[in-house]
Amino acid sequence: QVQLVESGGGLVQAGGSLRLSCAASGLTFSYYTLAWFRQAPGREREFVAAITWSGGNTYYADSMKGRFTISRDSAKKTVYLQMSSLKSEDTAVYSCAAGIGTTAAITMGQMHYWGKGALVTVSS
Repeated sequence: QVQLVESGGGLVQAGGSLRLSCAASGLTFSYYTLAWFRQAPGREREFVAAITWSGGNTYYADSMKGRFTISRDSAKKTVYLQMSSLKSEDTAVYSCAAGIGTTAAITMGQMHYWGKGALVTVSS
């Protein structure tokens, strides 16, 4: 049974930093790309960042580059999203997902498994 469990969400002031974690289990990790998506109130879900488990290759949405960093700890089977210089518009539910596909498919949210999400609220 595949499980993706996010943690680390909460309230942070604008300009601050926060690190989200996604503990994964039940996957044949080498096949998968792990990614973060977010959905703000009243908006569609959007791609944030992704990392291939086997090679550790990363890619980001253009608007996230430079502020967000995705990484993984293979031993802990955990993916992280380090967020800095947070803005009020970063307020959203951040979800971890796992998928097997092209970069395009991943960024479009064509994922096999999803976590329940963690709420990040940035106060201005």
